[in-house]
Amino acid sequence: MGRQPLWRRVNFMPEVTYFKPAGIPLTSLEEVCLTVEEAEAIRLKDVEGLEQEECAGMMRVSRPTFHRVLGSARKKLADALLNGKAIRIEGGNFEMATRRFRCGSDGHEWDVPFETMVTHPPSSCPTCMSPDIRPSPETGPVIKGHGRHRRGRGRLAEGR
Repeated sequence: MGRQPLWRRVNFMPEVTYFKPAGIPLTSLEEVCLTVEEAEAIRLKDVEGLEQEECAGMMRVSRPTFHRVLGSARKKLADALLNGKAIRIEGGNFEMATRRFRCGSDGHEWDVPFETMVTHPPSSCPTCMSPDIRPSPETGPVIKGHGRHRRGRGRLAEGR
């Protein structure tokens, strides 16, 4: 039995998650599935221009693990671009880095870092102390991705 994969920390969820070559009908296209953490690795290294050590720290993985995730992402992107395949971004083993909350009493909104969600999730509004707090609908639930071809499912970090 294999080891359970660790969750990778992700700071950005792309709004566009599907790309296809122009002029080719969707029904005749092959697809390449890029996981959310692979997309995050590409963003951190190639878009933000960070060093691999920094990227690994931000994703809460070792540098060799980051290198493998980045290599896998680049291979998939090259395959899609050079062989005319569609690219879908979904699934993986990840959790969002922050969670936004809203108070039902005074409407105050605030972000809670991933590490705090795991150890001390909020139980009341920091401004009015009301216990009527909910995850903000604008940001959706903390996402944990599962598997290669399944979408992330919303679960609070303490529900692991």
